Amino acid sequence: MATVVLSAFNVAGFPEGGGHFWVYMQYALGLRQLGCDVYWLERFVRTGDDARDALTLGTFFERMKGFGMEGRVALQAGPDPKRFPDAPLQVLGMTEPALDEAIGRADLLLNFHYAIDPRLLPRFRRTALVDIDPGLLQFWTSRGQLTVPRHDVYFSTGETVGKPGGKIPDCGLRWHHIRPAVCLERWPYAADPPRGAFTTVSIWDSDDWVVDAEETYENTKRVAFLEFADLPRLTKQPLELALFLRTERDLADKRDLEGRGWRIRHSREVAATPEMYQLYIQRSRGEFSCAKGSCIKFQNAWVSDRTLCYLASGRPVVVQDTGPSSFLPDGEGMFRFSTAEQAVRAFDVINGDYEKHRRAARRIAEQFFDAKQVVKEILHQALA
Repeated sequence: MATVVLSAFNVAGFPEGGGHFWVYMQYALGLRQLGCDVYWLERFVRTGDDARDALTLGTFFERMKGFGMEGRVALQAGPDPKRFPDAPLQVLGMTEPALDEAIGRADLLLNFHYAIDPRLLPRFRRTALVDIDPGLLQFWTSRGQLTVPRHDVYFSTGETVGKPGGKIPDCGLRWHHIRPAVCLERWPYAADPPRGAFTTVSIWDSDDWVVDAEETYENTKRVAFLEFADLPRLTKQPLELALFLRTERDLADKRDLEGRGWRIRHSREVAATPEMYQLYIQRSRGEFSCAKGSCIKFQNAWVSDRTLCYLASGRPVVVQDTGPSSFLPDGEGMFRFSTAEQAVRAFDVINGDYEKHRRAARRIAEQFFDAKQVVKEILHQALA
């Protein structure tokens, strides 16, 4: 039984992100299903508002307890490391001696935090980095915009990372290609009849830009969806977006999209917790979602961890094509579109035999994205 410390990114600090929580928990659950002794390690950036931080931390630890992780979670709390890189850190959750003991006997650090404190890595026998932003991570590192400490093994959910003829460099590293994970046991086939809308859950806008000497572009879901703003006028299929909205411009976009026929929900109201997020997906008819511009540009064949949750729940998906794939289906359970017309046809095909595509969606999750199989491959490569 391997002991694995999983290093996540900004889960504790984003209590409204029910879906963000699931990204990393899928891997933790898969490891535990294989019999691994799993610990959770994360950097928590204090806001300066002690009352707010206490509420945020209380929410996080209660959630982790609900997933059987009580006593196995350590947060290294301190100020923003970009501003205060050498500031002392306080260990929350586990005691510091307990954390030291867990690190000392760990077989593997499974790291999802690209900017992890490099002083941590030499304390582990083996270290593995998991890239869940294929194309962007390699872009940032190759341009000197991000420095990732050395790891023993490198994994990527991007099918084309470092491949000959692809658009994503290997940055001088050997990348092992894995698929994103969904815990099938925690995401069962949803037998209940769905509501009428195809939905998705997303952060709408951010400061995410791809900046290069050759070009600069906004890399947000806002830009991606606005290219298909008139889609509801082309189909009878109801479409709904659960969006994390923050600014006046976000609210103006909401009003504009509603005027074009979209249903818009605030993600805080329907997907703020892991349980709410799951219920929202399982009550949906399926998923419709666009991809960020970087996925299209890099042709990384990316598929979202959120999409896997729809598939596992037996909810067909209509998602933007992010490049040729050696395994992703297109036409039964999963439809990949590049134009609005292709998306409309996908809705018509799905609604023509909805039960068939529900079953196909679940089969896709079982065949390609089972968390147990994903982490089994990770352990095989990382501990070989």
